[in-house]
Amino acid sequence: MPEQKKTVVVGLSGGVDSAVAAMLLKEQGWNVIGLFMKNWEDDDTDEYCSSRQDLIDVMSIADKIGIDVEVVNFAKEYRERVFSIFLTEYQAGRTPNPDVLCNSEIKFRAFLDHALAMGADKIATGHYAGVREFNGEFQLLKAEDGTKDQSYFLHRLNQQQLARTLFPLADLYKRDVRKMAEAAGLHVAVKKDSTGICFIGERPFKEFLMRYLPPKKGEIRCLDDERVLGEHDGLTYHTLGQRKGLHIGGTKTYAKDGEHDAWFVAGKDMARNVLYVVQGHDHPALLKDELVADQLSWISGRAPHTHWVYAAKTRYRQPDAPCEVESVDAQTCRIRFAEPQWAITPGQSVVVYESRVCLGGGIIA
Repeated sequence: MPEQKKTVVVGLSGGVDSAVAAMLLKEQGWNVIGLFMKNWEDDDTDEYCSSRQDLIDVMSIADKIGIDVEVVNFAKEYRERVFSIFLTEYQAGRTPNPDVLCNSEIKFRAFLDHALAMGADKIATGHYAGVREFNGEFQLLKAEDGTKDQSYFLHRLNQQQLARTLFPLADLYKRDVRKMAEAAGLHVAVKKDSTGICFIGERPFKEFLMRYLPPKKGEIRCLDDERVLGEHDGLTYHTLGQRKGLHIGGTKTYAKDGEHDAWFVAGKDMARNVLYVVQGHDHPALLKDELVADQLSWISGRAPHTHWVYAAKTRYRQPDAPCEVESVDAQTCRIRFAEPQWAITPGQSVVVYESRVCLGGGIIA
């Protein structure tokens, strides 16, 4: 730390990760201010919305650590910059990733702008990722805890955002974070990790979408022979590779291993409102060795080198897959994989890595 105490605004969610991040920065000598973001208001009394309890937990954490907290409402920004795009993508038959948009537009844009207006030198979050300055550029790094690494969701951050960001948990494992919280007497040490849609919470997803995108029934057909197998409530509610919730009965063939092969979503015909399915996890229709991505965002501001071997993932819970990146134009690239990838899904993010360094990525087109 410099001689003059600097100010960092920490995004406090009410969970253990952001609590420990704030505690560590306070111990390092920063002037720490907590900030709780409220970003969802449509059904605030709903049983799935935990913002009220989260705020109670944030106040308890702040009191224990000894920091001030500000509460800010970004519901308008969230609806305009994240949720409206989320609905538009689903309506077009794609499967967006709201966490990626939420990070780039709310947590590291609206939040960052607000923190700077408060006089902050830096912002910090409880994300499991790292940032470093290397040869005059800021790099986004994978976290030490590979099982919790969240760089995939942060790949749209730019140089200006990373220059102002601290990730105190970069070198820590989740189990140690919980132990640190417990040792400090923070009651959230055992609090369950939040899942579900960013800031909206855990809720039955199909029922939630139906509030905004009404059902439109259509046929479910077998991709291989066009047989009609059943009926869907709307293409919006299905995604490539989906297995559950198809309700296809009495149409299974007998697999070679003596078990029934499951059905998986393999495609959508938006014009005809037909959902196509195939039988078997490893059906060729679910395996692709290349993709095209657009809406590119490279952290350095430059595209990766052509014909270099990188690694990429097309979904969060997936091992890095060797690949090459070929620029098509400023906003489009083609990524070719050494091995076919399963259920590459339009609307999801493809994120490119060089070892531990996250280079950025784009939206699968």
